[in-house]
Amino acid sequence: MSESKDIVLIERRGAIGLLTINRPKTLNALNVETLLALETALTDLERDDAVRAIVLTGAGERAFVAGGDIADLDSRQGLAHYQEFAEVIHRVFRRFELSDKPTIGAINGWALGGGTEILLTLDIRLVAEEAKLGLPEITLGLFPGAGGTQRIIRQIPLCRAKELMFTGDQISAAEAVALGLCNRTVPRERLLDEALALAARIAEKSPLTLKLLKRSLRDGAEMPLAAALSHEQAMIGLVLDSADAHEGCRAFLEKRKPTFTGR
Repeated sequence: MSESKDIVLIERRGAIGLLTINRPKTLNALNVETLLALETALTDLERDDAVRAIVLTGAGERAFVAGGDIADLDSRQGLAHYQEFAEVIHRVFRRFELSDKPTIGAINGWALGGGTEILLTLDIRLVAEEAKLGLPEITLGLFPGAGGTQRIIRQIPLCRAKELMFTGDQISAAEAVALGLCNRTVPRERLLDEALALAARIAEKSPLTLKLLKRSLRDGAEMPLAAALSHEQAMIGLVLDSADAHEGCRAFLEKRKPTFTGR
């Protein structure tokens, strides 16, 4: 097994790709090597047409991703950080955000700093009941620098986002759900199974339609409403040119389960 696959494990479970950040001794902290391995693994699954949904989790029972590697950050000055670590983490996190395949986070433990920041790039987030989330960078004299400042203010009320970032306080899984950062809490022992089951349900849908739906949502969020509605109109027109759309309609009329091929 290659070194990158030791750091990030890849499993294919039918139409689901499972990525596990595998640094439990460091609570799955993110450094450049881990980020590059994660990018390679994501590329592998994105290129595999048999994979229709992707689940991301962390190894061990304590942490999803407990943040960045603090010793590594302390060793850097601004320009080197900008050109090296920051460049890589922004690129990799954006890759998850732009993925045409649905992504699901199985947040199995602490998701702090970079852990919350990568969570913000995922489509759906299931969180273990005991997990803690937060952006504690301010307690180190830093602030979230992997896209967190910009993504969180687009996903929860601005005043709550500021409180989290200004104080560095951790919040419980239940609070994260109430804020809208996560979809729902799940007992830890059922977390991965529920994430995989949800991914399997999504993987039954048309991959082409899911791709165009994700693009409509992602692109439309950055547009004024009038432009977003026109974009949606164009996207649904493309969907109706697909074999999958007509397969779905015919299956409904014929009272059978549709078979989607992505065409």
